[in-house]
Amino acid sequence: MIVPTILKEVETVLSQVAEEQLQELAKELQKAERIFIIGEGRSGLMAKSFAMRLMHLGATVYVVGETITPSIGEGDLLVAVSGSGTTKSVVWTAEKTQSLGCTVIGVTTNPESPLAAASTRILHVPAATKYRRENELKTIQPLGSLFDQCVHLLFDTICLQYSKLSSVSNKDAFARHSNLE
Repeated sequence: MIVPTILKEVETVLSQVAEEQLQELAKELQKAERIFIIGEGRSGLMAKSFAMRLMHLGATVYVVGETITPSIGEGDLLVAVSGSGTTKSVVWTAEKTQSLGCTVIGVTTNPESPLAAASTRILHVPAATKYRRENELKTIQPLGSLFDQCVHLLFDTICLQYSKLSSVSNKDAFARHSNLE
C-alpha cells in the first residue's frame, strides 16, 4: 500500500513542525513591505506556488529571476527554499539579501547548511532529500519528493494563517485569481 505509506511519511514530517512557528512566519510575511521568493527545480516550483498564493492573498510578491523582479531593499523579505540548503544560486541570493540588511527565511532540511547560516530565520522541514544523508528521515519516495510535498503543505498552512491575519476571504482571493484562463 503505497499511498498510506506516503501519507504516513508526510504526517511524520509535519508533526515535527510547530504550528506556532508557522504562525510567526505568517506574521513576519505580513509585516514585510515586499516578499521575494527563490528556489530551484522542484523546490522552485513549490516556491512559485507559494508566491502565487501570497499574491492571491494581497501580498506584493516577486519570484527571483523573473524579468519583472525589482531590486530588493529595506523592509523586504526573502523566502529561500533548498532541501539540502546547499543550492548555490539560492545560498548566494540569501547571502546577498542578508548583506543588504533584509530578512531571510530559509526553508531547508538541514539547519547546519550554508542556507541556514545565511538566514535570519529557518523553517526546518525534517524530510529526506535526494542526498539521503544519514540523519534524514527514511522514505520510499525518490529524490526530494517528501521535502517538496511537505513544503507545499507548510506553505499552504502559512497562507491560511496569513489570510486570517489579513482578514482575506476566499472571495477576496478569488478576485485576484487570474481571469486570463
